[in-house]
Amino acid sequence: MATYETCVSLLVMAGTAALTAGCRQLVCQFRYRKPTLYSFLMELSGSFQICACTHELRLLADLPPKPQIALALTYVFTAFHGWSLPDSNNNPASSFQLLSRNRAWRRRAWRLQTSAQFIGALLANIYIKSIWRLGVIPAHSRALGESCSYPIQTTLASAFLLELLFSFLVHLALLKFESMNHERKIHLLALLITTFVYEGGHLTGAIFNPALAFSLHLSCFLEKFWNYTLVYWVAPCIGSILVAVVWDEVIPHTRSQFNIQESL
Repeated sequence: MATYETCVSLLVMAGTAALTAGCRQLVCQFRYRKPTLYSFLMELSGSFQICACTHELRLLADLPPKPQIALALTYVFTAFHGWSLPDSNNNPASSFQLLSRNRAWRRRAWRLQTSAQFIGALLANIYIKSIWRLGVIPAHSRALGESCSYPIQTTLASAFLLELLFSFLVHLALLKFESMNHERKIHLLALLITTFVYEGGHLTGAIFNPALAFSLHLSCFLEKFWNYTLVYWVAPCIGSILVAVVWDEVIPHTRSQFNIQESL
C-alpha cells in the first residue's frame, strides 16, 4: 500500500473509533435507568468497533517491513480497544465463560449480550463494505472484490486446537490479570494477543473471537459453515470453558492440598 492509502486506512479506523466513542457516550444515559438496554448497546458498540477496525487493519498487513509494521499496529489497536471499551466483553467466548462460572447470571442476559456482539459484528461488516464501495483507494476496491479468503491454512484438526489453545491462554490471562492495574493489564494482554497473531496468524488468523471471525469471514461461513463454526466458534468457547474449570476447580483443589501438606 502507498503512503496515501495507509493514511486513508488509518483515518477510517480513527473515524470508526470516534463514532463508537460518541455512541457509547450517548448510551451512558441508560446506565441506571435501563441497565439491560445499556448492556446490550455497550456490547454492540464494542463489537462493532473491534470488527470494523480489524477489517481495515487486515489491509495494512503487507506494509513494509513485514511483519513488524503489522504486528506493531496489532499491538497498538489491541491496547486501544482495551482502553476505550472497558465496560463490555466484546467476545462471545468470554460471555459463555461468564455464564458457566456465574450461575446467578441469567441465560437471558447471556443471550442478550451474545446477540449484541454478533449484531455489532454484522453491522461492522456492512459499515466497512459501504466505505470500501466508495472506492477512495485501490486497496478498498480490491478488498471488496475478494470473496472468501480461506484463512485456515492448515488441517481442520490443527486449526481447531490452535484456536482453542489461544482462547484458553487469553482467558487464563484475563483471570490472572484481573486484580492488576488496568493500564498494565491492557498492555500485557495486547502483547500476548500480538504474540499469538505472530505465531498463528498465518495458519488460522489467530482470531479466537466468534463474533470477529463471523464479521471478517462472513462469506467463508456461508461456503463452509460447519468447518468455520467448529474452528472459530466451538474451539474458542471450549477454550474459555476449560479456563473456568481449571480456575474454579483444579487450582483451588491444588492450593488446598498444598496448604494441608504445609500444615502437616
